Amino acid sequence: MESIEALSKKLSDYLKPSQIEQVHKAYEFAHEAHSGQFRTNGDPYVSHPIAVANILSSFHMDEDSLSAAMLHDVIEDCGVPKRIIEEKFNKNVADLVDGVSKLDQLDMASSAEVDAENFQKMILAMSNDMRVIVVKLADRLHNMRTIEFLEKDKQKRKAKETLEIYAPLAHRIGMNHVYRELEDRSFKVLYPTRYRRLRVALKKNRGNQKRLLNKIKRALEKKLVDQGIPAYVEGREKHTYSVYRKMKINKRSFEEIIDVSAFKVIVDNADNCYKTLGVVHNIFKPIEGRFKDYISIPKSNGYQSIHTGVIGLDGQPIEIQIKTSDMNEMAENGIASHWIYKMGERIETGPQQKARRWVSDLLELRDNFDTSKDFIESVKTNIFPDEIYVFTPEGKIIQLTAGSTAIDFAYAVHTDIGHHCRACRINRKLAPLSVPLESGQTIEILTEKLPQTSPAWLNFAVTSRARNSIRHYLSNLKKSEARKLGKKLLEQSLGSLNVKLRHLQKDKLTEALKAIGVKSLNKLLEEIGLGNRVGNVVARQIIGFLNQENSDKNSGLFLEITGTEGLVVNYGNCCKPIPGDSVIGHFTSGGLVVHQERCKNILPFRQDPAQCFPVYWHEELDREFSADIRIQAYDEPGLLATLASTITNSETNIESVQTLEIDIDHVEFNMTLQVKGRDHLASIMKKIRKLKNISSINRIHDQELREVSTIH
Repeated sequence: MESIEALSKKLSDYLKPSQIEQVHKAYEFAHEAHSGQFRTNGDPYVSHPIAVANILSSFHMDEDSLSAAMLHDVIEDCGVPKRIIEEKFNKNVADLVDGVSKLDQLDMASSAEVDAENFQKMILAMSNDMRVIVVKLADRLHNMRTIEFLEKDKQKRKAKETLEIYAPLAHRIGMNHVYRELEDRSFKVLYPTRYRRLRVALKKNRGNQKRLLNKIKRALEKKLVDQGIPAYVEGREKHTYSVYRKMKINKRSFEEIIDVSAFKVIVDNADNCYKTLGVVHNIFKPIEGRFKDYISIPKSNGYQSIHTGVIGLDGQPIEIQIKTSDMNEMAENGIASHWIYKMGERIETGPQQKARRWVSDLLELRDNFDTSKDFIESVKTNIFPDEIYVFTPEGKIIQLTAGSTAIDFAYAVHTDIGHHCRACRINRKLAPLSVPLESGQTIEILTEKLPQTSPAWLNFAVTSRARNSIRHYLSNLKKSEARKLGKKLLEQSLGSLNVKLRHLQKDKLTEALKAIGVKSLNKLLEEIGLGNRVGNVVARQIIGFLNQENSDKNSGLFLEITGTEGLVVNYGNCCKPIPGDSVIGHFTSGGLVVHQERCKNILPFRQDPAQCFPVYWHEELDREFSADIRIQAYDEPGLLATLASTITNSETNIESVQTLEIDIDHVEFNMTLQVKGRDHLASIMKKIRKLKNISSINRIHDQELREVSTIH
């Protein structure tokens, strides 16, 4: 257990005696408040606040942050009013403690809602003082370090929350050291077997690569000395969860993930970063497309470095990062770096300024959500997306999520620009608003005096800011305006199917509306006008219902899937439906997603006609679909070539192949094939089953079965 004396000794390296005295006073207050309370491991409870303060001291945080760390649980666990903390210490400390304290006496139906409200409270506190999140992350880090003392179900819940929210938050504000440890500790709790096997594999790889990595390091150091560039070179092994994530995303085994190690070159100034890049490329051959200059254009969390991929001495690709010592400290500690106060005014670093702007954007988005739960879900999916950098005509850099369009750009510049956008120029040439942007382009938005906001924009807007601004504007339209717009969109969609809305029989239309899950035509038109439903999908639902009398389908509303719907209809990656499967449609804001009826992800919505409805396949589909199969066989030379030949002779393309060695004699192939339907897939599987050495073959339906489960 850490002691207050040991902490005081660390603090004396950078704090004044009067500042250390305030931290001591906070400790004494916490010690008395938590008297008689114990941690689950049996230690006095006050050991936890000391540990949190100790973590903060490694970032050289100020005395108010350290005092808040000591007191962070006294409001929540001891019932001490915020007013008392302000009287005993100061307003900053009281606000920080309140910011990291959970709300009490919440009258809510689920723990998810409570967690969402507490998260929203923390975001509000962060908008006033960014130190709130630094204290909260230190608190969560120590809790994860001692998580083994909790009950198993509570361990899983805390680890999942940490992996989904707190680790990405640490990454988003540049605290990469904390981010990596939170991810690895969460991974260990959630997937202990995978974690253990991967750690063994990494340790073995480290031993095999040690001599080669040392040789590369010496070659770099010698060349830098020859060029007169003062530098420090160190090898860095990627953290466990990042390797696992790469295996999972790329569907590869550990042996196929070749760049698990990287080198970091620390130099004295930015000019030498670029000189070092030239030295590296003189020694090693650069890999095309693997160069990134984050010094000229930093990441959204303030991260700065030059990244380059090169071919190493053994022909294996390696990553080399080049940065200054200040950049390296920023990369590790983010907004916690250089937390300086001068004459009562904080001088914010780049990461701190970027983090504050991000929190301001979150607060702006919060007003567009009806519930805290919806807000937190949006934040979880948009904490750290891939990024592109584009320019305004004046040369200002605008940072956007990868895949963003001119609509996203317009709303990023200003909400009013977005609402009044009518067209755009990309590199001085007129272009559709729906075209995905690329880094380096210059975007000009052409506007109208009257708002142009359209529900159709939701089909290609990518960023949360744009999508929520569009929805918020549309939801504020008068109902009559929404109905007019919805009627126009539905009539256009029906018109493309040679049907007029006014010609539909009233009784049949009423039955169709009931099957869709709406009470009246006005309500349906309103939902289409507000962007809650897609006109094309609704039109085809109605037509499907009207045609059912001439069909031998079961009663109910069916939508026919033709395979030519484009962006309006998507197919669930979780279950990968193909023609011949029993399927069901799930209506989302982006259109229709088709799932297998057996899919677990659709079970919570199946009985809700507003979200799900029956669909069926068109008899003649002119396209191919992805299907996953698993083959187990006795291994022999040329087996994969035989399998590939059998499959391609069946007029089928192989999208991907993953090979896993089960034991010394047996091998498993996970393949993704392009098929026309179940009959086509069955024919292929029948041919494979007849091959020599095949012990089993089956189709993979569920997402869990696709995950990497074997590490060698």
